[in-house]
Amino acid sequence: MAAKTSGSKVAPLADRVVIKAIEEAEQMRGGLYIPDTAKEKPQQGEIIAVGPGRYEDGKLVPMGVKVGDKVLYGKYSGTEVTIDAENYLILRESDVLAVVN
Repeated sequence: MAAKTSGSKVAPLADRVVIKAIEEAEQMRGGLYIPDTAKEKPQQGEIIAVGPGRYEDGKLVPMGVKVGDKVLYGKYSGTEVTIDAENYLILRESDVLAVVN
């Protein structure tokens, strides 16, 4: 079974997903500019590619998330990668904490 993607050039393996982080709007607190280095890492993103799933006892367990889902993930989860000047996060399905409706 092939990985499901939405025009992405990345096809994750096993139970991994590729996420594009949803950046929060730039915040001004008391009129002060908050530099990028001081901002919190985003913890919400949109899934752009999904692997086929993991094998357990010789059987393929399908993924519980799909391309297009908006999800919450741990602050320091996954591996950050840059492809064609776009930043993505690759993490295991188990690192996804919740799907945002």
